[in-house]
Amino acid sequence: MSHPLIYAMAAHVTLAAFLYVLLTVARAPAIWGVGRLADGSNPFVHIERRISANLSNQFEWPLFFYAACLILIQTPTHDIALLLAWIFVIGRVIHSAIQILTADVRLRGIVFTINFLAVLGLWAIIVINSLKHR
Repeated sequence: MSHPLIYAMAAHVTLAAFLYVLLTVARAPAIWGVGRLADGSNPFVHIERRISANLSNQFEWPLFFYAACLILIQTPTHDIALLLAWIFVIGRVIHSAIQILTADVRLRGIVFTINFLAVLGLWAIIVINSLKHR
């Protein structure tokens, strides 16, 4: 039987894969000439930068999410850990949408803070479990 945290991790991998596809489509006019405007410019130049920045974000704080999940998979499942993992993943999807589709840095910061706290919560569970089993 697979561990339920695997599904949260796979959902985030799916988000990253989707962002790679989106970035490829946004770069197509510049790279392959597909979809160029009449003047030869890329109609997606502004959104391409946002997608690229967001994709880079998927390899920063999420590193700690994956590490926490891998550690927690080795221990009995806690419902709160699963809830925090899904809060993180859903938050990353929302964060991506905000970063790519808007320039609302304040809202993006709020969503990031929720993601940040969810991962800190996962690590708190790890530390508490370690202290209990000393």
